[in-house]
Amino acid sequence: MDHQNPAELRKPYMGEPLRRSELAELPMAQFHLWFDEAYESGLAEPNAMVLSSVEPSGLPRSRTVLMKGYDGSGLRFFTNYTSRKGRALAADPRASVVFPWHAIRRQVLFAGVVERLDDEENDRYFASRPRGSQLGAWASERQSRPVADREELDHLFHEFDTVWGEDETIPRPDYWGGYRLVPQEVEFWQGGPDRMHDRFRYLLGADGEWAIDRLAP
Repeated sequence: MDHQNPAELRKPYMGEPLRRSELAELPMAQFHLWFDEAYESGLAEPNAMVLSSVEPSGLPRSRTVLMKGYDGSGLRFFTNYTSRKGRALAADPRASVVFPWHAIRRQVLFAGVVERLDDEENDRYFASRPRGSQLGAWASERQSRPVADREELDHLFHEFDTVWGEDETIPRPDYWGGYRLVPQEVEFWQGGPDRMHDRFRYLLGADGEWAIDRLAP
């Protein structure tokens, strides 16, 4: 059976190199600049990030989630607290994420610990979601666990759809909420010609200051 050999897939990265003098002194300020440029480039879902956590068994696991906010304190995302990732983060709050912006020859990696957001912020964000997404949160209470078939999921969704009228406020499930990833290390990667990529790492010191190092590609 003929197939494309992944080893033969190569994409040359062209463009100006990334220099230390161009970087902001704080990682979230640099992320803000790059995120805006990713959005303005037309990149599909620039807020999509690959979240990695450690299972209680010690097995690492990754999945794509959507970042729903960021500021100087870190990145925010929302999920079901009883899901597989929720249980993993409860057992071990260490996590990492990567934004794979390869279409613009960039990626950003964060590593740190997560903390739960408070109820006020969770309620505020849940209220801003479309009605369908709110119902989906209720219908997916058993997120990450086996279900019989698609019909079971559709039945649950339509069942909850009859609980609240179109003009009624749908409350946030108590098992659903957000996390903040508080970074301890952030790396900015930019692809370069001949695989001579530019990599800069921000590392948080014990004194609360960020050190910036260039890393070998």
